Amino acid sequence: MPTLEDIRQAAEQLRGRIHRTPILTSTALNERFGGELVLKAELFQKTGSFKVRGLLTKLLRLSDEERQRGVITVSAGNAAGALAWAARDAGVPATVVMATTAVPAKIEAARGYGATVELVEGDLIAQYERIRDERKLTGVHPFDDEDVITGHGSLGLELLEDRPDIDTVLVPMGGGGLISGVALAVKLVKPEIRVIGIEPEQADVISRSLDAGEPQKLPTARSIADGLAAPVCGTRNFPLIQQYVDHVVRVSEDALLEATRLVMSRTKLALEPAAAAPFAALLEGSIQLDGITASIVSGGNLDVSKLKL
Repeated sequence: MPTLEDIRQAAEQLRGRIHRTPILTSTALNERFGGELVLKAELFQKTGSFKVRGLLTKLLRLSDEERQRGVITVSAGNAAGALAWAARDAGVPATVVMATTAVPAKIEAARGYGATVELVEGDLIAQYERIRDERKLTGVHPFDDEDVITGHGSLGLELLEDRPDIDTVLVPMGGGGLISGVALAVKLVKPEIRVIGIEPEQADVISRSLDAGEPQKLPTARSIADGLAAPVCGTRNFPLIQQYVDHVVRVSEDALLEATRLVMSRTKLALEPAAAAPFAALLEGSIQLDGITASIVSGGNLDVSKLKL
């Protein structure tokens, strides 16, 4: 399990390589939800997503032999772009495995950063493992990896450095990479802080894993919040979520859409539905603001057509 010193070292490695993203506020959202919200705007991060924190950390810690073989990951889109960018920056060949149904803009973003994109059908993880083994590439899991978790922890440190008065952090959840890193970091610095995870009802693998007491795999995971539609909960993420996340809630597809439109209209941020998950929980009343609450807002490449604005 990563330590606070591990996370601090990762943050130092990332310094100057990625952006220190701003914290924004919205009077309209505060009035709507009856509390004080601060938005950690990771949509202004390199490639538009927090994913570069963990994936660049992983890449920086690979051996020369591992880099020379080339790296490969599997992704709905944001991790693909993040690894492609990080690999190009390091001069490492990158391959990303994506579903044929992935958002076209995310496919093109990965290709634009120089990655080889393999579009596949069926079980993405199985296809990723097959291509990795056949080509003898170095696998980089998008969330089930200690270095990736440690890199994401840098976001938690940054958040508390900029706003040490925060008492609650709301984190969108897919396979568990972001929330495990952020929860670990903020709890090690400020144990009394509340960490709440939010996931789609149609892709609730973390809730099911917590209920079962062990990581689960869903037969299907589809959501308008494609960045949260992970079919599995990471085995390395799960114990961190069990230990450091205080509460997990599910949100409906309708609430995700409504929340995305609401936050875009009030803040002018082009966030993905995945980043709107905490606001969907606020709309549905499953989370009440109590004190100063931080929500992590990532962007990626938004498929506006799905929002029917």
